[in-house]
Amino acid sequence: MGKRIVVLGGGAAGTMVANRLARWLTDSIRSGELEILLITRSEQHLYQPGFLSVVFNEKFPEQIVREEKSLVHRGVTLLFDEIRRIRPDRRCVQSRTTEYPYDYLVIATGSRPDFDGVPGLKESAHHFYSLEGALRLRDALASVKEGRILIAVDQPHKGPGAPLEFALMLDDYLRRRGIREGIRLKYAYSDGRLHRMQPVGDWALSQFDQRGIAHQPFFRLEKVDPLRKRAFTADGEEHPFDVLVAVPAHRGAPVVADSGLGDERGFVPTDRLTLKMEGDDRVYVLGDATNLPLPKGGSAYYQSEVLVQNLVSRLKGLPETSVYDGKGAFFLGSSLREAGFIAFDYSRLPKSVSSSEVLRWSKGMQTPSYWLNVRAIL
Repeated sequence: MGKRIVVLGGGAAGTMVANRLARWLTDSIRSGELEILLITRSEQHLYQPGFLSVVFNEKFPEQIVREEKSLVHRGVTLLFDEIRRIRPDRRCVQSRTTEYPYDYLVIATGSRPDFDGVPGLKESAHHFYSLEGALRLRDALASVKEGRILIAVDQPHKGPGAPLEFALMLDDYLRRRGIREGIRLKYAYSDGRLHRMQPVGDWALSQFDQRGIAHQPFFRLEKVDPLRKRAFTADGEEHPFDVLVAVPAHRGAPVVADSGLGDERGFVPTDRLTLKMEGDDRVYVLGDATNLPLPKGGSAYYQSEVLVQNLVSRLKGLPETSVYDGKGAFFLGSSLREAGFIAFDYSRLPKSVSSSEVLRWSKGMQTPSYWLNVRAIL
C-alpha cells in the first residue's frame, strides 16, 4: 500500500499545497505509491480578498467564485466531508462517519471571525468576511445618505490590510457619491496604533487625518445594543452608530480546538521555520491556521513553496532543508483608484508606504492570477 498525504482545508492554502504536491509527484501518484487526499466542506471556492470589491460594487459574486473541483489537479483525490477530529496519536482525521488515515497531514483550516465573543455583535454588525456579508454590506452602504458609520476592529484578523483598506476605500466611495460631508466616519481599533506594522500604521494615520476619518485607539468592545444602535466599551464609553462594520477577533477552525491542538484562540502551535506542528514531525501547518507571529493572510503562497519542497524531499528520502523566513505580502487599497504594496518577513518590515494607480491596477489583476496560483500553475 502506498503512502497517503491528507490535506485538510480547501481554501487558498490547502488547494494550492495539494496541487503543488500533485504536480511535483505525478509519477508516484500514477504508480500508486502515493495518494494525495484533499478534504474540504464546501464545493465552492471563494476568492476572499474579492469580498471588498463586492462591497463597493466593483465585482459581481460570480467573478470571485469557482467550483472547487474545477481547481483541483487530476492527481488529487477530492472529498467533501466535515472533519470533526484530528487524531495525531492515531494518524488519522475523523468525520461523523469516516476515518481517514494519513502518513503525513497538512492542516490548512484557516480562521474565522468570532461574532459570538461580544454580546449583541452578531445581531448588530455588518462585515466583509463572507460573500453573504459582503452583499449585505454593499446594500447597506448603497442606501446610506447621512449618519454615523462605526468601524470596530479587533485582533487578530485575517486580511492584514483589510480593515484599513475598507475605511480608506469607503471614504473615497462616499466622496464619489457626494455624501461624505453628511457622514461621520470613525475607525475604532483595539491596539495603540492603526496597524501592527508601525510604518503602515503611521502612513494610515496621516491618511485618516487628511481625510477627516476619526480614529480611536484601545477600543475594547464589550457589548452592542442592536435596538438602540449603541456600542459599549470596557471603560464605560457609549458609541452611537447608524451602521456598524465589525472586524472581530478571529479564531482558528473549530476542528482544531475540538481536537485539543490549538492555543487559546484555536491556532495550531507551529514551528516558525519548518511549518511543522510543534511536537509532531508528520503534521505540517500553513496559512491562517498557524500561530506564527505574522499578520493573518498574505503568506500562504510563500509558505506553500517551503512546505511542498520539504515534503517532496522527505518522500524522496532527502533531507528537509527549505526554511520559511516569514515572507508575506499584501496590497493595501488607499482609495478606489490607488493602492499600495506591503512586503515583509520575520526580520524586515516595510520602511514606508506609498500608493499609486499602477499598483491599484496590479491589485485588480490579483483575481485572475489567483485562480492560476491556487491551481499551482504560477
